[in-house]
Amino acid sequence: MSDRTDPIRVVIVDDHALVRDGLRWVLEAQPDIAVVDEAGDSDTAIARVSAAQPDIVLLDVEIPGADATETVRRIAETSPRTAVIILSMYDGPALLRRLLAAGIRGYLLKSAGRQELIAAVRSASEPSGSVLLSVSRESLAQVQGGRHAGRLTARESETLQLAARAMTNVQIARWLGHSEATVKRDMRNIFAKLGAVSRIDAVNKALAASLISSPDDDTGRPR
Repeated sequence: MSDRTDPIRVVIVDDHALVRDGLRWVLEAQPDIAVVDEAGDSDTAIARVSAAQPDIVLLDVEIPGADATETVRRIAETSPRTAVIILSMYDGPALLRRLLAAGIRGYLLKSAGRQELIAAVRSASEPSGSVLLSVSRESLAQVQGGRHAGRLTARESETLQLAARAMTNVQIARWLGHSEATVKRDMRNIFAKLGAVSRIDAVNKALAASLISSPDDDTGRPR
């Protein structure tokens, strides 16, 4: 436990009353944790978090209303000092990356144990800024691999931006003034950094990570 004297204030958000009751029972058995409110959908959650300004929100990833990423963003707007811990049956890397980008402080699978939940709540209440992830090794590896995507060089980003316009390697080489071999080498590096298996996959992953702009927004055209 930390040195704080006031309890950690928690709001539980889950659309199943039995789940909320179970979480409340586990948390309120701890002398340093108090459940101050609960909600079963996104809009109610935002309103109650805004009113309570809790330390922690335990947020089910599949509640009715706005999706979890939007709900996390709205919580950050209405209660900036509240930390969000996601509870989920699913740990897909794409969802996990979006939620991490939105600013969550924890992600727990619903198969997590009681002590793991309590530890996550206590950890997220501290101002350290650390993020607790209790997910599969496969998802964690893919999320960590996605972080390396931001290390595309300027030339690789430009190459992929042109590939997003459906330009061939020959066209990209002419546009950039490089050899076709250089473009092929850059594309291999891009695939490795993004964990992509095709040009389309690389473009989609780069768009999702905001590494390149959408071709619809890209006004440049081949000469």
